[in-house]
Amino acid sequence: MTITISLNTDSINTLDLSTAVRVIEKLLLEGAVLSYEQQLRFEIDYSQEPDDPRELPEIPEVRLWFIRLDARYPWLLFLLDYKAGELVRYAAMLVPHQFSSKEGILYNPEALEIFLMNKLFVLTDWLQQQNIPGKSRLQSMAQLLGYELDDALFEMF
Repeated sequence: MTITISLNTDSINTLDLSTAVRVIEKLLLEGAVLSYEQQLRFEIDYSQEPDDPRELPEIPEVRLWFIRLDARYPWLLFLLDYKAGELVRYAAMLVPHQFSSKEGILYNPEALEIFLMNKLFVLTDWLQQQNIPGKSRLQSMAQLLGYELDDALFEMF
């Protein structure tokens, strides 16, 4: 079952996380986090001028909202609907990048590597606390971002 968090211009401009917090905390209280793995989507309705060519991840106010959300729930990637492109869009909110009409999102390579390693450490600890096996999940996440993780890496943590 897909979960959607709807955001609007006001919630983004005021850094109001309440809609997201309600949804995520409900899942945590119900102990239902595992059953909603890769089911979370964001519906973003952010007002832009008609001639504004920027994509949502290029708008500082939108990025700042996602940075705040990520600070509160650094393990949120576990819930994102990868098939719907939510992982890639979420990463674009947090990692410097450029858009290419031919290639799509082009992340800053060093920034993406730092983002990925941070998320690997965060998610490894969080998954262990939740008693959820994580190695294959983390390898899949890394593959979507263009990285192959060696099994030896997981022996280090």
